[in-house]
Amino acid sequence: MVRKERRQLLRDPRTRLVVFVAPVIQLLLFGYAVNTDIRDTATWVVDLDRTAESRRLVAAFETTGRFAVVGRSDRPGDLAAALDQGRAIVGLEIPSGFARNLAAGGASVQVLVDGTRSNTATVALGYAARVIESYGRARMELAGVPPGVDLRARAWFNPGLESRMYNVPAVIGVVLLLMCLLLTALAVAREREIGTLEQLMVTPLTPTELMLGKTLPVAAIGLIDLVLVTAVAVFWFEVPFRGNPLDLLGAALLYILAGLAAGLLISTVSRTQQEAFMTMFLFILPAVILAGFLFPVETMPAFFRWLSLADPVRHFLVIVRAVFLKGHGVVELWPEYLTLAGMATGALAFAVERFR
Repeated sequence: MVRKERRQLLRDPRTRLVVFVAPVIQLLLFGYAVNTDIRDTATWVVDLDRTAESRRLVAAFETTGRFAVVGRSDRPGDLAAALDQGRAIVGLEIPSGFARNLAAGGASVQVLVDGTRSNTATVALGYAARVIESYGRARMELAGVPPGVDLRARAWFNPGLESRMYNVPAVIGVVLLLMCLLLTALAVAREREIGTLEQLMVTPLTPTELMLGKTLPVAAIGLIDLVLVTAVAVFWFEVPFRGNPLDLLGAALLYILAGLAAGLLISTVSRTQQEAFMTMFLFILPAVILAGFLFPVETMPAFFRWLSLADPVRHFLVIVRAVFLKGHGVVELWPEYLTLAGMATGALAFAVERFR
C-alpha cells in the first residue's frame, strides 16, 4: 500500500511540481506579502512654524525610511483633505511657535493617521512616537537639559522588530498543513469515486493498514517539504534558527501526522473529491485564523481562545516560533508536543473507526 501510494503521488510530473515546488513558492509569496512593517508611508506635512527646528523634525521622519513626504501645505484643511481622499496615510502638523516652545521645554505636534487601515495606523503611530521622542531627547541634550526619565526599550529575540521574523516561521506551519490536507483529503474520496475502494476492501488490508498506507508516504513528503521551506526561511529571508533541528523535526512529524489524520477524516466523510476539497477549506480557514497566525490569540474573546486549544496549527506555531527565535526545545515546550501527539493519535484512530 505504501509503495502504491508513493508511485501514485510521484509518477505525474505535475504532481511533483505541486508537492515539492509549490511549498517553496507559497513561502516566498507569503513571506513577502504577509508583512506588517511599514515602508515609505505616504505622509502629508503642515509646517506652520517654518523654522530650522521644524525642518529638522520633518527630516527625522524622512530619514527613518518609514515615512515619505508626498505633500506639504500651510493649511490644516489640506491635511484633512489628503487623508479623506486617500492621498496620505499619515499627517504631521507642526504648530506655530514650535521652536520657541521647544526652547522653553514644552513643545507639541499633532500626528493624524487614516484609521481605516488599522494595522498600518497602529504601526505608524508607534514609529511616529519613537521618532518624536528621539528628536525631543536629542534637542534637550543639545540644550543641556537632562531628561527626567531616560527610557530606552530593548526588544529580545527580534531586536529590529521585523515582522518577517514572526511571520515566516508561521507560514511554514500553514504551508505544511495545506500540503498535508491537499494530499490526504482526496485520498479515500478518490478511491471511492473511481471505483477502486471496493477492490481495496476485499484485499487482506485492515482499515488501520489502509490508513497508514495512505499516511506514511505523505508524511515523508511533508518532512521533505519541511527541509525545503526551512532552508528558504533561513537562507533567503535570513530568519535566525537558534534551536535544535531535531526539536523542530519532532514537532513537525507530530504536526504532519495530525494534519494527515484530519485530512483522512475529511476524506472518509466525503463521497466525492469535490466535496472533500470544499470540506478541506472549511477546516483550514478557521484553523489558520484561530492559530494566531497574524493576530495574537490573547486578543481574541475568551470563547475563541478556548476553542483554539483544539487547533493543531496553534500549538505548532508556538513551537516553530520558539525554536526559531528563542532556541527553545522539548523541555520548555512539552505541553505543545504532548497536545500534538494526542491530536494525531486521536484523529487517526477516529478516521480508522469512521472508515469501518
